[in-house]
Amino acid sequence: MNSDLNQTSAYVVGLDAGGTRTRAVLAPVRDGGPEGEGVGGPGNALTVPGAQLTEHLLEALAGAVPEGLRGRVVAVAGGFAGASRTAPDEPGRVRAHAALTVALRRLGIGTDSVEIHSDIEAAFASAPGHPSDGLALVAGTGAVAARVTSRACTTTAGGDGWLLGDDGGGFWIGREAVRLALRMADGRGGPTALAASVGRTLDVPEDVLPGEAPGPYDAPYEAGSWTRARREAYRMHLLPAVMARSPVALAELAPLVAEAARHEDAVAAGILDTAADHLTGYVRALEPRSGERVVATGGLLGPDGPLTEPLTVRLRPLGLTLDWVADGSWGAVALARLAV
Repeated sequence: MNSDLNQTSAYVVGLDAGGTRTRAVLAPVRDGGPEGEGVGGPGNALTVPGAQLTEHLLEALAGAVPEGLRGRVVAVAGGFAGASRTAPDEPGRVRAHAALTVALRRLGIGTDSVEIHSDIEAAFASAPGHPSDGLALVAGTGAVAARVTSRACTTTAGGDGWLLGDDGGGFWIGREAVRLALRMADGRGGPTALAASVGRTLDVPEDVLPGEAPGPYDAPYEAGSWTRARREAYRMHLLPAVMARSPVALAELAPLVAEAARHEDAVAAGILDTAADHLTGYVRALEPRSGERVVATGGLLGPDGPLTEPLTVRLRPLGLTLDWVADGSWGAVALARLAV
């Protein structure tokens, strides 16, 4: 944090509250870069209980705003997963506003300007020039696309959560990795290195994992070495390990799929291809116009994201290119400045 903060200045705070973490950024009210940053736990307004959401916001805000400057914050804007501006009483928006208000009060940040946006709107506003119109695509733990008009989401495709949708997101990819590992074990699926890597990540005993050839991805297992008894033992260990975790924790397995695909594992590559198809479907559902701006965010679509290249190839015939941003925190700062 900058130790030479101007004590006479006014400041704004932008929050990016997603399914994995909450990030807060302190910035001068008019212009200039970030002068304080803080990180807290998950901030999905629909899935994180209210008291826990408040604590995560407190953690992020306390890290971003030093105590001596808390009285100089004039506006706060947050982009929350699970929140929407479709109606004043929309549940996610109400929950986010309640938790944020409590967190601000407990820290002594008394601004009257507290705006709740969706995480999609904040991410879109993070693009260079802080655009007001175009398409946004988020592919992290979940997956959703939206049309943004005058900085507000007007049409959405996907984003229905891990139980009902979010196909192509990190949770979906991780779940597919487990499903196909189990299919390999019970004899319904083809060989894949994911059976071993998923098992190790979930602490399945080494002696029941599929055996491997000298090159870890050249051959997923030695023919005949994974006996039926070991496969049954693998399943009996893997299933409880998955069920004992939060469902969305399956998103943590997505990097295993990306790693296996880089080593030409056909099953893993198929998962990523299907994920890219799902993301393309979200964009197509919004009836994009050739040349229209598509702002993308989320770990799956970053510079090193496993879906960036296959999605770029699929969008090119539509006359669309991706404009990637790291997260929505800087867009939230821009929205807070607009509110002043």
